Amino acid sequence: MRRRYSLRLYLAGAVAARAGDEMSGPALMLAGFALAGSTVVEASSLLAGITISAAVGGPVLGALLDRAGRPGRLLAGALVMYAAGLGVILVGLGRLPFAVTMVIAVVTGLLGPALSGGWTAQLPRVVLGDRLQRANAFDAMTFSVASLAGPALAGGVAEALGAPSAVVVSVVLIALALPAAWLLPAPPGRARGAQTTSVISDLAAGIRIIVGRPSLTRATFTSIVSCVAQGMLTACIPLLGERVLGGAGRGAVMLSCAAVSALVANAVLARFPRSVAPDTIIWASVLVQAVALALAATGSPVVLIVAVLIAGAGEGPQLAALFAIRHREAPEPLRGQIFATGASLKITGFALGAAVAGPMATWSLPGALALAASVAVLAALGFFAIPSASASPSEDCAISG
Repeated sequence: MRRRYSLRLYLAGAVAARAGDEMSGPALMLAGFALAGSTVVEASSLLAGITISAAVGGPVLGALLDRAGRPGRLLAGALVMYAAGLGVILVGLGRLPFAVTMVIAVVTGLLGPALSGGWTAQLPRVVLGDRLQRANAFDAMTFSVASLAGPALAGGVAEALGAPSAVVVSVVLIALALPAAWLLPAPPGRARGAQTTSVISDLAAGIRIIVGRPSLTRATFTSIVSCVAQGMLTACIPLLGERVLGGAGRGAVMLSCAAVSALVANAVLARFPRSVAPDTIIWASVLVQAVALALAATGSPVVLIVAVLIAGAGEGPQLAALFAIRHREAPEPLRGQIFATGASLKITGFALGAAVAGPMATWSLPGALALAASVAVLAALGFFAIPSASASPSEDCAISG
């Protein structure tokens, strides 16, 4: 199976699933307005509900993937239920009480990490040895492609065919990833029914690994705090578009610029996978993002576009470096849990940053951006504040993309 399963199939499935996921949030908000006459708060609550619950679902889903004899099939099942949840939300809008729809969104969001960390955790079973170094950068690029294509598709389909159709297309994209998930290679030598520990014990073991391995602890902490800063920037995007570029809708252009910049940066990284160690990229990239956030506060249109491009150039390699460190440090029996838990914590950090910056930006946009830059600096300082273990041969390896 391992020889027949190609990296191209893995990447195609990842792009489809992640683009569908990125498309689903904006599509749900648009559908909420169109079908239920929701207020801004209600429509935003749908997005928040399907996002925040990932913090709970990620660790459990990751532990179940680690215990599965065929994790690809469990992953495919999670994709089916996630897509079905989106469909139920769409059907319920305007027909069910909003509180019931919110509960469905929260339950659906529990499966969100399957499209991010749960999928990436399977990569070492697809490519082996030195090839993993380059494949890792390509995997990180799928997030940039998805973040670029997803919102654009949501807006375009909603404009052409209506908001409900945008949700349907996001469901179809996720469904297209099912064959790639179902056929993922099984872990070598894993016997069915061989698990002797409980899920709770596995969860505790995963947390001990994240906290107990300094390199993984530093990368995890830095990436979470960095995501808080990224969430703050995202919350400021509409106001930046309105006040600096002349229209709130132009904020989407800035997000596209950041996604393109991240994509280009990771393409360069994939071309030179051994150029910089992943641990170095983790702290350096967050300082790059801090500079970008500070520049964004200047109020100049040209500087703002440059700042967003710089931010993307920092975010892309940071994600690739984070994947590299997780692959390097995570034991095989706990790999899925560590990836899914890390994805959940990052999603939570992003949501927290957006929640804090939204109200603050209406009061002082430069102040919100300055705070975001300070948070990014704090992420870099936190990296060095956490004691590092003595260097090991694995820690000296160059980035795996």
